[in-house]
Amino acid sequence: MHLSKHYLTAGLLAAAKFQAAEALFDYEEAQLTVEALNTLQEPERSWFDFDKGAPDPNPLCKPVPGDFEYPPQDVWDRVKAVSGNKLIVSVPQASSCYHGEHFDAAHCGYLTERWQDPYLQTEDPIEVLAPAVQGNTCQVTSNPQGSCTLGGYPSYVANVSAVSDIQMAVNFARNMGLRLVVKNTGHDFLGKSAGAGAVSIWTHNLKQIRHIPNYSAPGTDYTGPAFKVAVGVQAFEIYKAAHDLGLNVVGGEGQTVGVYGGYTQGGGHSPLSSLYGMGADQVLSMEVVTADGKFVTASFDENQDLFWALRGGGGGTWGVVTSMTVKAYPDMPVTASFFRFGTGPAVSPDAFFHGLRAYLDHFEHHADSGIYSYFRINPLPNNNFEFVMQPFFAPGKTVEEVNALLAPWIARLRELGIPVQPRTTNYPSFLDAFYAEFILEPVMIGTVSQGSRLIPRRTFADRAALDQTFAAIRQNLEHGRGILAYNMAPDLKRAGNPDNAVNPAWRESLSHLITHVSWDPRLPPAEIARIRRDFTNGDMKALRDATPGAGSYLSEGDVEEPDWQQSFFGDKYPQLLEIKKKYDPRGLFYVWKGVGSEEFDVRTFDGLPNQNGRLCRI
Repeated sequence: MHLSKHYLTAGLLAAAKFQAAEALFDYEEAQLTVEALNTLQEPERSWFDFDKGAPDPNPLCKPVPGDFEYPPQDVWDRVKAVSGNKLIVSVPQASSCYHGEHFDAAHCGYLTERWQDPYLQTEDPIEVLAPAVQGNTCQVTSNPQGSCTLGGYPSYVANVSAVSDIQMAVNFARNMGLRLVVKNTGHDFLGKSAGAGAVSIWTHNLKQIRHIPNYSAPGTDYTGPAFKVAVGVQAFEIYKAAHDLGLNVVGGEGQTVGVYGGYTQGGGHSPLSSLYGMGADQVLSMEVVTADGKFVTASFDENQDLFWALRGGGGGTWGVVTSMTVKAYPDMPVTASFFRFGTGPAVSPDAFFHGLRAYLDHFEHHADSGIYSYFRINPLPNNNFEFVMQPFFAPGKTVEEVNALLAPWIARLRELGIPVQPRTTNYPSFLDAFYAEFILEPVMIGTVSQGSRLIPRRTFADRAALDQTFAAIRQNLEHGRGILAYNMAPDLKRAGNPDNAVNPAWRESLSHLITHVSWDPRLPPAEIARIRRDFTNGDMKALRDATPGAGSYLSEGDVEEPDWQQSFFGDKYPQLLEIKKKYDPRGLFYVWKGVGSEEFDVRTFDGLPNQNGRLCRI
């Protein structure tokens, strides 16, 4: 008998279906019940029981393997048996590159060739796409004599296929006093799905999609097309499903992003944000397992405070979302433009920066016209620089309309002697444009960390403020820091005036700008820490000083962001903290720089800001 096979009784199941705004998926109907728990003997029953308010068995620090408080192997063996063999013992995939029981030179070669492929990494139960937050303890290498350890990877993974699996994992981690993390695809820059010694809930394989032709529900006046989507569905999957029905949804520009996990819960910007707002603005209801192990619906008329927090208050913080119901929109043609320019024999750095500065004068008009631009500015050797627009994305626009929008800036570039020739193409649908124009974003290397800033509309209306912001951008570039940036306007009006937890800085922004710091991996930890502090307190500070009162995107921010409560959440933080204490008073769902995380500290083994260490209450 496997506990995960127990379902609700018929009466309770009917009640659950009645409460949900949309009928549950089959895996959501498989829920943990008291009747199922009663089939277990002690101590197993107490391991998986719902929260009874007992004291935390490890009130100061969550144990890691080797600690006396960490469960012994026979406990994990029983957990695996009771869960129906859904417990995975974590093994870093790059361990095949190191001498030991997992060494496999051929597999290591395969990994090395594909290591920055997000499709490879998102299919692994423990990998994260920002390796520095894990601690860089097991990366691919050509030196098999090196060291490979779990570091900030979780020790065990619950490969869930039913709500009951999630409830069991939540209850076990809470009752045993263990650290708990949630992983969907691992895209988060701040390492929300990493944690030394943790039990991880891996939601990636929950993949169902249901089309709702005409949604309506109490508490919302929205009626129209929608999708109920399992939490593990990625952008490439929901975009294809919507396309096949002549529809669009708001999702990420990265193909492998898990749209209905941390992306939407953290806000979620999109190629459609200048038309429809943020990902969080699209949600009509959610199903969630909370910290007490209960399975609930959060919507406009059920658990409204939790629903508010889940839409923008950060992933991995409030519970484990199992599905969302989201708005859909009619598909449309899209025009996109690609071009690049840079320094060279006839283009000086000053001319390049004058041309780049001229672009900022058009941000407001472009975003207000529904544009989402995605561009990179790359510092090159010998004081050279390159700008790459890939793409200037214009839903619903014709080639002629896009050319007209770009014409004033292109003319200015040519006046400066900068040759540029846009390639502008019209596509019959969003999906066609998406695959043709957006690059497949690679996984970050382990010696890079990032920071971001949301540049507010008021900056673009004040020439002095805009010049100061541009000076900070130029400073970053001249210090060798590449920039990835966006021009969009996900304001409240476009989003339908939602009331949710999205950082208010998003509503005022016209640009999301990301820069980075890198280091030599051979440096001692103290020197790496200094380099990273200099980034936060130097070039990132220049951007913060130029945009006072603005913010940063919590899913793509600096792990050492100062005053992070304001930067990531704005004036919504006090309300979020109140809701956190209501639904998760123990702090079971801890994430770095997440709501309530100021009560904890990760005591890392190398002193660097990562998840390779004990999680302790301050």
